[in-house]
Amino acid sequence: MSSHGVSTLEPGEVSHDGGPHTHEGREVFLILSGSGVAHVDGTASPFAAGDVLVVEAGQDHHLEAVERVVTAWVHL
Repeated sequence: MSSHGVSTLEPGEVSHDGGPHTHEGREVFLILSGSGVAHVDGTASPFAAGDVLVVEAGQDHHLEAVERVVTAWVHL
């Protein structure tokens, strides 16, 4: 079974900023609009609209918005 949704982050907002955030399965993000920085297991990588981010099972992750970010996401 998978879960999915659409999320919005305002500039300067961070998803899951309460500590480590992991899943038992893969999570895929489609960046619908905006830009920011993906933090995955301590590595920071920029992203922008049109990018697809894949976070492997067990990886600690969160997104940080530079511009207003809208993502569609699914847990596999």
